[in-house]
Order: sequence, then C-alpha cells, then structure tokens
Amino acid sequence: MKRLGEADMVTEALDLRFRSVTNPAPNALSVAQIDHYNRQGFVQPFDVFTAEEMLTVRAYIDDLITAMGEAGSYGINCYQARLAGLYDLCREPRILDLVEDLIGPNIICWATAILSKAPGEARSVPWHQDASFWALSPARTVTIWLAIDDVDEANAAMQFIPGTHDRGAIAVQQTGGEAVFHQETVGAEEMGTPFTNTLRAGQVSLHADMLVHGSGPNTSARRRCGLTLRYCPPEVEITNPDWAVGVEAIQCRGSDPTGRWHLHQRPENDDIRATSSPRALGNN
Repeated sequence: MKRLGEADMVTEALDLRFRSVTNPAPNALSVAQIDHYNRQGFVQPFDVFTAEEMLTVRAYIDDLITAMGEAGSYGINCYQARLAGLYDLCREPRILDLVEDLIGPNIICWATAILSKAPGEARSVPWHQDASFWALSPARTVTIWLAIDDVDEANAAMQFIPGTHDRGAIAVQQTGGEAVFHQETVGAEEMGTPFTNTLRAGQVSLHADMLVHGSGPNTSARRRCGLTLRYCPPEVEITNPDWAVGVEAIQCRGSDPTGRWHLHQRPENDDIRATSSPRALGNN
C-alpha cells in the first residue's frame, strides 16, 4: 500500500470544501479562537501537558522510537489501536475538549503519527494538503500536533500557509531533492507568508485537513519530535474500501450514530515490537 504523498490524489467524488465551525458557546476554545480557525485554518498554542507530565510522555515516545530502531527513526504511523499508551494519549480529555469545540461531541481518532526529525535531517516535507490524499469525505478532520520537544523555526517546526484551507483541492506537481514524499502543492510560495508553528513541549496546535503546510530540513543540533492525532466526527465516510483496510479507528468521546466506523477497543498490548502498523498515513 502506498504511503501518503506517494499515492495518486483521490479527490474525485470527495467533498473537500471547508465548512466553518459554528459554536457560539465553546467550552475550551474562545469564540475568537474558533473565528481564527475558520479564517486561517489553524489555531495555536494550547498548553496541555505540564513539564513534569512531559517527562513521562517523552520517555514513552522515546522508548517507542528506540524499540523500532531504523524503521521508526523518522515516523511511526497509526498504532493508536495497537498500543495502550498511544490509545490513552488519543483519549486525553484536555485534548478532546479542544477538538470537541470544532467537530462536536462525537469524536473518532482514525490515525496517529510520531514524527521525529533528527539533528541534521536533510529531508523536507513539501507543501501539501492532507485531505487531498485521504479517502475521506467530507473533509472534516482536525489534526492535533503535540510537541514532544520544543519546536521552532531553527529545528524545522511545521509551517502553515494561512487561509489556504478553503480553496478546495489545489493542484500538485512532482518534487525532487531531499523530500519525504514526492508531490507538492503547486504555487504554494505565492499563497501568502508562512506561519511557523512554534510550540513548547507539551503544547498543541490544531489545523484543518485542507490547510497547506509543510516543514523544512532540520539543520539544527536539536531533535524535532511531535505526535499527530487525527480526529473527525463519525459523519465522515471512508470512500475507498481498499484504503479502509489500513484504518484502525477508536472512539474517543461520544458515539457513532452512523454505524459507519469499525471501532477498536483499548488494546492490552503496549509493546510495539509485538505488533505492526496497519499503514503509513502521513508526515509533517
């Protein structure tokens, strides 16, 4: 199965239109922050884990990376239904409170990725729109980016191009050089000034699935590690049965009144060496 970004675009018959969030009485976000998300396609930063809590979270993530060896040196994808610790991170109430204000009380996590750029990592992540490569419709996924390390421009923090989330699927072209995958958004450099997603360890950002984003090579002496958590409401539908084989979703809050999703229970296993990922679904 092809990796995200190396696959052909699957935009035909998909509803990739952005729908503004209407929530006059949010609980975790402010009305102004929801307005910012609607206009810019992202909102940040939010304090979730304390410095003390991050010692435990980072140690857990580091152990997974170490256990995977070379295979996990850059990305560890979609173990949310196969590792108890990752399952629990997906269901962290402080994260779900933020997500609920954007997508409602019924929350499904369908993908995760641990993304670690080592010092001196030469590869960049080209400008791209996530949902253009997913067989999901309508486009309603909100991505949480949890900083495992402090991330800034120097160590290749993710960058957003504000306001590009409501343009639908933008054309792509092949890209070469040191890149994680080989398709990129056409003309991204002309779409506005990039915003650098600077975060302290334990903070999160939220961004819409059609927002153009990417990241450069890590030329610093510091690692840049983050955990992405992808959430959607159950009304979102998987449109390709072959693509669905690699999706192992979990119910994080509420229920699935549609019955569309095959939902997995909390696994007993927490040893990444005792299982495998169903697929590779993304890099940022």
